[in-house]
Amino acid sequence: MKEKINVGILIFNEVEVLDFAGPFEVFSIAEGLDSEKLFNVFTIAETKNTILARNGLQVIPAFTINDDVAVDILVVPGGYGAENIEFKNEKLLNWIIEQDKKTMITCSVCTGAIILAETKLLDNREATTHWMDLDRLRKDYPLIKVVDQKFVACGKIITSGGISAGINMSLYIIKKLFGSEIFIKTAKRMDYDI
Repeated sequence: MKEKINVGILIFNEVEVLDFAGPFEVFSIAEGLDSEKLFNVFTIAETKNTILARNGLQVIPAFTINDDVAVDILVVPGGYGAENIEFKNEKLLNWIIEQDKKTMITCSVCTGAIILAETKLLDNREATTHWMDLDRLRKDYPLIKVVDQKFVACGKIITSGGISAGINMSLYIIKKLFGSEIFIKTAKRMDYDI
C-alpha cells in the first residue's frame, strides 16, 4: 500500500463553509486507478473547541496546531474569519510559516489569501483571491502581483479565487500530482464540469 499524502485543512470561526468543505471533498474522494485512496484529509484548528463556520455550521477539528501531525498539503480557506479576524493572529501566522517550510504545497481559497499575504509567503509572487477582495489585496500588500483568475500556481504556493474556485484548485493539484486520468476520474465522480 502506497503512503497517502496528508492534506491539512485549517479551520477557524467564521470560515467559509465551501472554502474548506470543497477541497475536503475533492481530496477525500480522489482514488488511484487501483481504487486506493490517495490522500489522508483532516481539519486543523488553533484549539479543539468546536468551530462555528459561516452561517452557524459547527465543526469539530481533528487536530490542533499544537499536535505533531505531518502536513504535505496545507489548505488555508477564507471567509469573514480569515479577512477580519485570523489574518492578525500571530500564533496562527507563525504556524503557517513553519508548516510551509515542510509542505509540498501551501494553498489558499478565497480570502485565505489575506492570511497568506500576512505571512509574506505571497510576496513577489502572483496570487488571487475572491473578486470582491482583489483591490484590498493590491492595496494592502503591494509586493504581491494580484491577478484575477480562478487560481494561480506560483511555485509551491497556489491561491484560488472565491469559494467554489477551491474545488478547481484542488482538482488542479490532483492533476499536477497524479495526471489527467485521475483528475478526470475525480471530477466525474463529483459530477463537476471541467
